[in-house]
Amino acid sequence: MSADDDLLQELLRQEEELQFTSFTNETAMELGLALLSEARTRSQPVTIDISRHGQQLFHFAMTGTSADNDHWIRRKNNVVARFGHSSYYMGRQLQSMGQSMEEKYLLSSQEYAAHGGAFPLIARGVGVIGAITISGLPQAEDHEVVVTTLRRFLGAR
Repeated sequence: MSADDDLLQELLRQEEELQFTSFTNETAMELGLALLSEARTRSQPVTIDISRHGQQLFHFAMTGTSADNDHWIRRKNNVVARFGHSSYYMGRQLQSMGQSMEEKYLLSSQEYAAHGGAFPLIARGVGVIGAITISGLPQAEDHEVVVTTLRRFLGAR
């Protein structure tokens, strides 16, 4: 197995592991604040977005971010909504095939960004119900902040 295959398998394991038994608007607020706390601890300015069924439940842009981060969030969320996988997984999968989103799926990069940072909001026994997204860091770090915080958040529940 190649390093790319190992990473893809790890990303799928994360999606299998990091699932909610229930998810309310209050949960979105608590998780959003946990992501904000993690970003502040790292002194990393990001924009945070949590949506469920197309409804934005939490959104916060730290000082040092811009409207450009909102556009990245929208495009990354489109990837999660379309494919049901993290935007990082989709980007790494496309890279391993040597193709772009436009080449493989005929989807515009203006609307879809297969770059790390959007993680599927998954309800156990239901499936993908939304997305948890960070924008502002290199893509692997965006993904890592979401996964690390989700792991801690779900472990405490």
